[in-house]
Amino acid sequence: MGQELGSTAMHADARQTDFCMYLSAILLIGLLLNASLGWWADLAAAIVMVPVIAKEGMQAIKGDTCGD
Repeated sequence: MGQELGSTAMHADARQTDFCMYLSAILLIGLLLNASLGWWADLAAAIVMVPVIAKEGMQAIKGDTCGD
């Protein structure tokens, strides 16, 4: 949608929404596995999320835009 409108702000917002959805899905799966099977899946989910969050953080620090 952001590309169709030529809006970088809309494109960035859509990308951020996707990013949050992926992190939420990882967390939900981890919590469900932890609750149903007693595994430490919530800890594993957190460990899986760390590199994803770190990558996004490094891109933000560098000032990379969504189009990069």
